[in-house]
Amino acid sequence: LEADFLNANETGPHTPGPTAEAIQFLISKDIKGWGSETIGTDAGKAGGMEPPFPAHTLMHKANRYGLASLCNLDQLPPKGAILIAAPLKIEHGTGSPIRALALVPGQ
Repeated sequence: LEADFLNANETGPHTPGPTAEAIQFLISKDIKGWGSETIGTDAGKAGGMEPPFPAHTLMHKANRYGLASLCNLDQLPPKGAILIAAPLKIEHGTGSPIRALALVPGQ
């Protein structure tokens, strides 16, 4: 199962991810952050994109966040859920594991 999740072979990782244009669109809509069910917020081959790793590069530059390895996103409404995602306080860290919780009003 881990191999399926990583989706890598001798040519590298092949996980899906957004283009720079998709991330710029999300930022233009004033989102605070975004999440993905995949292993990372960027595509497996994102190192070769322009800019490299566009989700990380563009989202962080715009003071937004990205969350990876989420699950059950299909159970959330398109709008209205409240996200709780408390990261560990890691000195000089650029990332952290979290336990993501979504509160859905009325449920």
